[in-house]
Amino acid sequence: LMPFNFPLIMHYRTGVRGNQTIVSEFLLLGLPIQPELKAPCYVLFLAMYLTTVLGNMLIILLIHVDSHLHTPMYLFLSNLSFSDICFSSVTIPKLLVNMQSEKPAIPYPGCLAQMYFFLFFADLESFLLVAMAYDRYVAICYPLHYTVIMSPKLCSFLVVLSWVLTTFHALLHTLLMSRLSFCANNIIPHFFCDMSALLKLACSDTRPNELVIFVMGGLILVVPFLLIITSYAHIISSILKVPSVRGIRKAFSTCGSHLSVVSLFYGTVIGLYLCPSTNNSTVKETVMSIMYTVVTPMLNPFIYSLRNQDMKGAFRKLLAGRKLPFP
Repeated sequence: LMPFNFPLIMHYRTGVRGNQTIVSEFLLLGLPIQPELKAPCYVLFLAMYLTTVLGNMLIILLIHVDSHLHTPMYLFLSNLSFSDICFSSVTIPKLLVNMQSEKPAIPYPGCLAQMYFFLFFADLESFLLVAMAYDRYVAICYPLHYTVIMSPKLCSFLVVLSWVLTTFHALLHTLLMSRLSFCANNIIPHFFCDMSALLKLACSDTRPNELVIFVMGGLILVVPFLLIITSYAHIISSILKVPSVRGIRKAFSTCGSHLSVVSLFYGTVIGLYLCPSTNNSTVKETVMSIMYTVVTPMLNPFIYSLRNQDMKGAFRKLLAGRKLPFP
């Protein structure tokens, strides 16, 4: 724990269940930074969080007010932007508060709630990325049948299915975590209530939790990731058949941007939750978590939207005060 350079506060509230002392709050050690870098890091993370919130809110606003953007791709994008805002809001505000606090504590119920919403919006992002990849696959490989295949009914079904599946998956892990006992050590060497960090503190049998993480992780993370890779493999194969060099370059640029964020998100998550925890140091886990909880949501407005001609056109109309076509 020494790399965190944090004055450990060993006091914690406890309850008693029979002869067993039960932890009722946890201490979050936060980021592994030197004390003199705390203020600059606070400003940096605050700026990144505000960029994430404002950028994604702008995307949602533009998609809502411009009827030209009422297409399947932008329906998924607006949901992704909302998910990114919520995903960052689960961890970053608490991190910022704890960086200014002498005792960065979080109550046990609050820790479980943070874990639930963290899993919920992480899973939701995973499913929405799959839906966006499928939308691009249909648009490029079956352009003449796009409007028939990507009907409003199918798009709504994909969005609702994503929300339902993520609800049950996050609830499953939260209920399994709630059955564990935490007896003595209440110090979490992380900046949020990470599931793997909590399992290391449990003083009861965690094998059922680890089994569910491995099995469900394959279904929720690996399968969607493989579906995205498969979709883009077909997309690239179709693009190579296009005679226009400019068209190929533009399409590859779009796919490369999407795949870069997909790789960043899935790569860090899979590395954290599907690889043995003994292979990951505390600092490495924290850095990897920052990549997909802070950096990836912030990149969403730039990679998915601000490089898009339709979004830039709607944004210029909004700045110029011109009337946008409402539905």
